[in-house]
Amino acid sequence: MSLINTVIKPFKAQAYHNGKFVEVTDATLKGKWSVVVFYPADFTFVCPTELEDLADNYAEFQKLGVEVYGVSTDTHFAHKAWHDTSEAIKKVQYPLVGDPTATLARNFEVLIEEEGLALRGTFVINPEGEIKVLEIHDNGIGRDASELLRKVKAAQYVASHPGEVCPAKWQEGAQTLKPSLDLVGKI
Repeated sequence: MSLINTVIKPFKAQAYHNGKFVEVTDATLKGKWSVVVFYPADFTFVCPTELEDLADNYAEFQKLGVEVYGVSTDTHFAHKAWHDTSEAIKKVQYPLVGDPTATLARNFEVLIEEEGLALRGTFVINPEGEIKVLEIHDNGIGRDASELLRKVKAAQYVASHPGEVCPAKWQEGAQTLKPSLDLVGKI
């Protein structure tokens, strides 16, 4: 069964955010659009490049009313230490959530049980707490924040325009489609 259109499961976790430790829960994610980005571990190789890319694009997510959450099975203490020592991670202004019990990684079905690490999972969650986009890939393949922004914009567009869908490579302002019998076989 897919997690698409399911409501996120209840959770409570600690995060490092803007110099403080804060609590993040399933209720924190509800009421606005959220992006949850799982990564394997702090102090690694591909992970800081992805988190820095998200940090470089964070203002664009914020303009869309989206909060970003980085999650790994490290503790919030490890997130702080990484933030204090890495030039790339110092740029991060969104919460870095600790998941040492792997509750979130299990809830989002990205946990590699034998390693205690998460796969690279990306989830776009609507204000009702429903997962609208999910992408999971091998830990050797980094993600692109600009492509994630495009997907968020498409999810927001479809949510606010019932009956319309966004075709491949859709960009904000581009034409959408209205599925109907008239379109069958004509695209």
